[in-house]
Amino acid sequence: MRKILLVEDDVSLGETLKERLSKEYEVFWAQTYHSAKDILGSEPNLDLVILDVGLPDGTGFDVAEFIRAQSLHPLFIFLTAQADAEARLKGFELGAEEFIPKPFHLKELLIRVKHVLELHAPQSEIQVEDTVINFTTMSVKKAHGPIEYPPLTDLKILQLLIERAPRVVSRDEIINEVWGPDKNPSHRTIDNTIVRLRQLFGENGENYIRSVRGVGYQWFKEN
Repeated sequence: MRKILLVEDDVSLGETLKERLSKEYEVFWAQTYHSAKDILGSEPNLDLVILDVGLPDGTGFDVAEFIRAQSLHPLFIFLTAQADAEARLKGFELGAEEFIPKPFHLKELLIRVKHVLELHAPQSEIQVEDTVINFTTMSVKKAHGPIEYPPLTDLKILQLLIERAPRVVSRDEIINEVWGPDKNPSHRTIDNTIVRLRQLFGENGENYIRSVRGVGYQWFKEN
């Protein structure tokens, strides 16, 4: 189930939105800037954040800036009465997918939320040159070759890099996301996996999975 963080200080509106969104998504509700930060820190796999701009201890813009500063990956949309041109421009400059002015129609919000999530849904299959990787069956198929099944963690790491692109993903983040916080594979394990993944794409492998010294790895593929 996709996870949404709703940041809204109006209790009545927040309860209504949480109740309706919870029919389709797992919803976390924060009424302040600081509680939003706490949830963002404790729930690393959020898919979407819905942000009111006016909060008791800050703004939705502050939350968006925190998301960017911490290199977190959820999408976000603004839902606010501050709908002047300056506010909208600031929201989009911070990377917002949508800027929805209040008052709004509940059905319109639900449609826009669904559209944003579907637009950025993880790919079930990718093709790079003559290599097709299916993330549903976790298999690899090269032209005129048999279907192969690499180690599951290899393809999970590749999928993570693709989902987070163009952001650079650190080795620690890879470990936490693929193995979980209770496991502790070494950074060398990650590096060896990257070598195998690059080999899937032949001599151009380093062009698709790039090393960023001192940070981690980045998926890069021109459309």
